[in-house]
Amino acid sequence: MLEGMKLDSAGLRVLSHEECMNLLATAPIGRIVFTDRALPAVQPVNFVLDGADIVIRTTVGSKLAAATRRAIVAFEADAFDSEGRTGWSVTVVGHARAVDDPAEAERLAGLPLTPWAPGSRDHFIVIAAEQVSGREITGG
Repeated sequence: MLEGMKLDSAGLRVLSHEECMNLLATAPIGRIVFTDRALPAVQPVNFVLDGADIVIRTTVGSKLAAATRRAIVAFEADAFDSEGRTGWSVTVVGHARAVDDPAEAERLAGLPLTPWAPGSRDHFIVIAAEQVSGREITGG
């Protein structure tokens, strides 16, 4: 074990904020956790980072668009190698907002974020990364 490596109570390596953001940038899919009719809901989404913000593209009338407007949400992305028993997980908590400004929407449309789901996806949700935490398992 390396000197100064911080481990959590389960023995997983605690990732720095910078490591978390770098790993998030490598993940093609994450999961957004939001409240839908007073119940927790989780939805997989593709995303891109815009600085420290997470950007998701969806449809205007979607359940996700309605539920995340000015709400606090959680976002999680991970990668695991089950054979090597290695992997990482990063969780972000922050305020989600719908992008209503046409100039900002046009700028975000230029990001490398192509929706995987069929249909028009011209509505953007931006999540401010206010709390970021991550863990890594390095095999055993």
